[in-house]
Amino acid sequence: MKTTLHIEGMSCEHCVKHVTEALEGIAGVSSAKVNLKKKNAVVVHADSVNPDAMKAAVQEAGYETA
Repeated sequence: MKTTLHIEGMSCEHCVKHVTEALEGIAGVSSAKVNLKKKNAVVVHADSVNPDAMKAAVQEAGYETA
């Protein structure tokens, strides 16, 4: 399953790495492709992963998501 999250507050590649690590740290997430220019992340995950858990991980990393 794929979910796209809109992310605000990223300004550099370090931010991209931080968000990627936060998302890939969730059990059931197989990959996260974070795009600084598009301000989004495409997350490939198991059906059991709750989108709210992904949003919470991004927020805990210090960024805003919709």
